[in-house]
Amino acid sequence: MEMHEEQLSGVTALTVKGRLDSTTAPLFGQKLESIVATPQSRLVVDFGHLEYMSSAGFRVLLVAAKRAEEVGSRLVLCGLSAKVRQLFDLGGFLDLFTIARSRDDAIAAAK
Repeated sequence: MEMHEEQLSGVTALTVKGRLDSTTAPLFGQKLESIVATPQSRLVVDFGHLEYMSSAGFRVLLVAAKRAEEVGSRLVLCGLSAKVRQLFDLGGFLDLFTIARSRDDAIAAAK
């Protein structure tokens, strides 16, 4: 898994590429925590290049979303491929996250 972080209009955009599984989820979780732990932070996670996500990946997303809510931060997901979106749907996660179609839509939603 590779991650690339950039600042766009006051929003942190984190692009994730590859596989998010039990091996890579801890590093991903640390990165999410370091961003959303700052009160009022805005984070967009772009999964446009994500090939696969295991339950470990979903777990760190849920933990980060809870932490973001506690401190008043905002977490928005975007770029879900049909395959990854199906995993979100099967797990019942579509309603638990704000999911935008594009990065631009996600940035607007995060503000």
